[in-house]
Amino acid sequence: MNLYVGNLPWSTSEEDLESHFAQFGNVSAVRIITEGRTGRSKGFGFVEMESDDEAKAAIEALDGKDFGGRDLRVNEAKPRD
Repeated sequence: MNLYVGNLPWSTSEEDLESHFAQFGNVSAVRIITEGRTGRSKGFGFVEMESDDEAKAAIEALDGKDFGGRDLRVNEAKPRD
């Protein structure tokens, strides 16, 4: 399952995000979205987890919880149109 993760601190690395979600199961991919010109984080990203059950556990445990001084927004990513 692919998860949207919003309200990330600007300094969050993909490694930080992966280790935070790995406590709930196997993480198969992590991507923090950055601005094209500057390379600065846009404050959101995506985490892909191998199991839907593990992803749902991560949503339940992490949505609205503090991460680096900000309350994360975690939910199932919506497919692009």
